[in-house]
Amino acid sequence: MFLPNQKVVCIDGRFPIGIEKLYPELPKEGNTYTIRDIVPGIGLTGDEGEVAVYLIEITGPLNAHGIERGFRAERFAPLQMIKDEVAEELPIAMPELVPA
Repeated sequence: MFLPNQKVVCIDGRFPIGIEKLYPELPKEGNTYTIRDIVPGIGLTGDEGEVAVYLIEITGPLNAHGIERGFRAERFAPLQMIKDEVAEELPIAMPELVPA
């Protein structure tokens, strides 16, 4: 999925109402971040089996067990993948035909 120090882009910056009470800062859609670590995650409703990431640019608060709260890995995409998609969407410049 991701590796530490990998650059990623936030592709889902929509968070549940009220979550800002748990986090001093949230990732913003379209912004670039750096993966600090990848850990097993537990959703806000206690669902297990998610993958969470820690970001170098944002330090999450500690939960009741003293463990930092991360962000769902699905909220991010590798930076290179985003650059490749943008390149595919750009029109290809056609050289002008020069009369012989």
